[in-house]
Amino acid sequence: MLYSNLMKSPHQSALCWLECPECGKQINPDQLNTFCLDCRSPLLARYDLDSLKSASGLREEISRRPRGLWRWAELLPVRSEHNRHSLGEGDTPLLRAPHLSARYRVPQLFIKEESTNPTGSFKARGLAAAVDRAVELGVNTFVIPTAGNAGGALAAYAARVGARALVYMPGDAPWVNQVEVQAAGAELRLVDGLISDAARQAAIDAGLAQQRGEAWFDVSTFKEPYRVEGKKTMGLELAEAFGWQLPEVILYPTGGGTGLVGMWKAFEELESLGWIDSRRPRMVSVQAEGCAPVVRAFQQGAQRVEPWQEAHTIAAGLRVPGPFADRLILRALYESGGTAVAVPDVDILSAQREMASQEGLFAAPEGAACLAALRRLVEQGWIQSEDRVVLFNTGSGLKYL
Repeated sequence: MLYSNLMKSPHQSALCWLECPECGKQINPDQLNTFCLDCRSPLLARYDLDSLKSASGLREEISRRPRGLWRWAELLPVRSEHNRHSLGEGDTPLLRAPHLSARYRVPQLFIKEESTNPTGSFKARGLAAAVDRAVELGVNTFVIPTAGNAGGALAAYAARVGARALVYMPGDAPWVNQVEVQAAGAELRLVDGLISDAARQAAIDAGLAQQRGEAWFDVSTFKEPYRVEGKKTMGLELAEAFGWQLPEVILYPTGGGTGLVGMWKAFEELESLGWIDSRRPRMVSVQAEGCAPVVRAFQQGAQRVEPWQEAHTIAAGLRVPGPFADRLILRALYESGGTAVAVPDVDILSAQREMASQEGLFAAPEGAACLAALRRLVEQGWIQSEDRVVLFNTGSGLKYL
């Protein structure tokens, strides 16, 4: 079911349709969409991979293009090159960690350093794709509930395209996140409670705005189809960096889970293109003990996540009581033979100091949680010395000062 004429010009998106992974319904991507209302499920973008597969030398051409997220344009949703705006997101370093490798006896230990993205976190990838695609479809006002970093990223990209942004954030979100939202000209609205409370207030205010004849477009995690497309470029970059042979283990800090689901989707697309084989990394979802709904569901062998009560952790990005894409997160863990690990805040702080003192990387607490999880998995023998292991540091520790 194709909704567009594809591949008329170089660097054109091969986007075909949106699909609900639960009921299989296909939806026109050139209309503004949110999620599958019948299944309460995210929608996933599908591409004409057969046409791309027949394009000789495309993989090598992409590797020769100027660095950045948009060099993967054929596998991203924005139709027009004129609608692709960049602040320098993507192509973050994949760093060896020699001192931590020696300490934990994992000779091939790598850190994907996402703090070099605009606004200091991986959120830039998702919001770059989501904002550009929404503007292409006529949106001029965005609203987002956020634990912090996504709000800063939305504010930056909305400023870049000249759109209005309203950011709803817990009142105790990191001060730096609050400042950067306001500096970029977005409207900051602080809410008592968690990101779930911010989401409820944003929904109420959006409904009132609609009654006034205003259209606010919600770019919450997985409430629209395209943030995950920007995040999947992390998986595309990993495959390329490892010579199209994926590593054995990926440890990823999981709040809303966009990056984990996005990478899993990227690997599926790359195999369909014939660029990688069927081998997959074992995906590890890392959460904080004070908010670990995915870990609890995984340990129970469940298909859905039950909301976590009284969530608390120093890692603001992990304080997500009930991720909307819970089914997709859990499937990636089960299908990959992966696992889910919860670590206490004291171990997160210890790992943050260790990453800084051993490797010179001042990681965000969410990224440091991955090192804390690595310690435990090495002790348990779940990670072996011959495994190539990638830890994701999703942001800068400077944002938590």
